[in-house]
Amino acid sequence: MKKEKTRLIISCAFFVIFLGSIFAVLGIIKKSENEHSVATLNIALRSGTHADVITELLPEFEHKFNIKCNVKKFSEEELRNEIISDVKTDSGTYDLCMIDGSWTAEFIANKIATDLTDFYQLDDDIIEATKTVCYKDGKLYMAPYYGNVTVLLYNKLLISEAGFKVENINSIEDMLEICQEVNRHHNLGFMYRGDTENNIVVDFLPFLLAHNGWVLDKNNRPSVNTQEWHKAMETYLKLIKTGRTAKKEDLIAAITNKTAAMAIAWPGWYTPTKNSTIDYKAFKGKLNAESPAYNATIYGIWTLGIPSSSRNKKYAGKLLNFIMDPENQKKSVFTGGVPCRYSSLTDPEVLKKFPQYDAVRKALETGVYRPQIKEWPEFYTILGKEMRLIINGNKSIDSGLADAQTELEKLMNSK
Repeated sequence: MKKEKTRLIISCAFFVIFLGSIFAVLGIIKKSENEHSVATLNIALRSGTHADVITELLPEFEHKFNIKCNVKKFSEEELRNEIISDVKTDSGTYDLCMIDGSWTAEFIANKIATDLTDFYQLDDDIIEATKTVCYKDGKLYMAPYYGNVTVLLYNKLLISEAGFKVENINSIEDMLEICQEVNRHHNLGFMYRGDTENNIVVDFLPFLLAHNGWVLDKNNRPSVNTQEWHKAMETYLKLIKTGRTAKKEDLIAAITNKTAAMAIAWPGWYTPTKNSTIDYKAFKGKLNAESPAYNATIYGIWTLGIPSSSRNKKYAGKLLNFIMDPENQKKSVFTGGVPCRYSSLTDPEVLKKFPQYDAVRKALETGVYRPQIKEWPEFYTILGKEMRLIINGNKSIDSGLADAQTELEKLMNSK
């Protein structure tokens, strides 16, 4: 009996020691996990190439900093609404997001974007003009990441077969002459985007700038019912008469397949190579050979920012610095990236494979941002609706522009 008691006591002692060892090991593991915890960042991106070039970089970042990144991709409108909703409800869902250049005034005014002063600084390698919307009252809120800017996309073979040389497309008059000639040979001339109010307006803006017009005057008041607008609309209607409207995918396919001659496009849509039948060049803001050249390329630059509701601003700052690093920006070119950095766009290795990036650099240097007013989404919706009526022949130019001016003045006076 005594022996059995002794065995039982020894067994219990060993069991207690065993359990103690297990708990000690678990404690060490837990302590180790606490000391080396893996942060998680949630990133909201614009779907398409813009997002793809960022996701390509994330595995290296995750390995280097032991930080996990979850990516959600949205359409342009969905992304804007998602970010605004998250900040309004203070949900803290997202830590880094892409912000379109046309939203920056709204996002800064409504305190949706974080002041980046303590997290990131822009450097001189970034093309100066692309930085302008990133600051407010000396504070930095965004970093210009993806250098989307309007370019002239064209089919080299179709233009050559029509008897023209690409290098001689130096004005809107040249574009119109080519598109009319191509149209006479039963192909489409100029393709334009008319699927949304925003696309209608933005597609037209380069032509408006070439006529020395704009949507706002120097006092930020609507300036739509003007002589410059009227002439620009007349020119634009002649040009689009040679082609038809199309969504982005159909527009690219038409020009690739030699169905259409040219269109206003964005580098993020398509990356030509030396053997491509299509290419692009910087849009020149000249009406004809004798007219002055105006800055007439429109920025569609995507910036990166940290939402004010983020719970992980410090780690989001690390990711922002990593993505904006010059070497990582250069790497992104080979997966469809369009940096705003001179070091990327003038690099011999880049230009050898993608010579058209020289045109992108020129376009970025002379680009124009859409109006930096927080009412811009409402502004372009009103304007686009009236322009659609003019394009479809439901209103005259005079009537449509007069009605647009009236409605836009109401909008701006109500704020």
